[in-house]
Amino acid sequence: MPDVRFAVSTYLFHQFRLDREHLVEIAAHGFDAVEVFALGSHFDVTDADAVARLAEWLDDTRLTLSAVHAPTAESFTDGKWQGTLSIASRHAADRARAVAATKAALDVATVLPYASMATHIGVPGHVPSANDDEPVAARRSLDELAPYAADRGVQLALEVQTNAMSTPDAIVALIDAAADWPPVGLCMDTGHARLLGDPVDAIESASGHIISTHINDTRGSRDDHLVPWDGAIDWARTLLAFQKVGYSGPWTFELAPGTSPVAVLARAAAARRRFEQALGFPDEMMTP
Repeated sequence: MPDVRFAVSTYLFHQFRLDREHLVEIAAHGFDAVEVFALGSHFDVTDADAVARLAEWLDDTRLTLSAVHAPTAESFTDGKWQGTLSIASRHAADRARAVAATKAALDVATVLPYASMATHIGVPGHVPSANDDEPVAARRSLDELAPYAADRGVQLALEVQTNAMSTPDAIVALIDAAADWPPVGLCMDTGHARLLGDPVDAIESASGHIISTHINDTRGSRDDHLVPWDGAIDWARTLLAFQKVGYSGPWTFELAPGTSPVAVLARAAAARRRFEQALGFPDEMMTP
């Protein structure tokens, strides 16, 4: 798989059915790759024709599929998330439904390979159903999903988010305790890390485990998914922290669509250029 520096999550277009024009826009703004957000109403991973079309679009746009985001809900309809999915649910039927949906997203890699899957351990702490999640259920799901992913050439990237099971320290402890798992890493979501405290502390705590990122900003009180430099994160310190722990990419922009996803994408391209400068990419590698 080609080296990927900068990717965009199709979360940016999650309120729409994914189509070729979304990928055309991402490529036109100078990004290398996409992370596909596996949401049934956006991209149905169980639809073989949809997967085949995605392969064609990637080839047409010369984008790489770098990752897939595990399903967190069944759909986004009429402006609302429907059918929450949690692999940490204490309710056996709900947990089984989430595990099955995650496996279906992993099965895409048998046709269209990708490197990692951003995986939530439960739902964010502010969501009422977070009370239905428990560590024992999460571990049971991951015991099943980690080898399933590895068999398909995918590495799970457990995402930092705002619940007690998903802090950097908790994820690192979980990975270190699971000696029987194939390699599993951590997805550093910068917005979530800021809501937990200081992203620099989160990055340092996760040193040696970060295999992917969700790059976004926040004003500090909610999960805004803003373009970097539009919120409260100190990006100079944050990027230096990533460099100090040896992380070199991919950098995946996971952004809220706002009123115009394409306008957000243009702002993301400007932010990407600031990343390139801060990370010291040579001029000949810089995207136009």
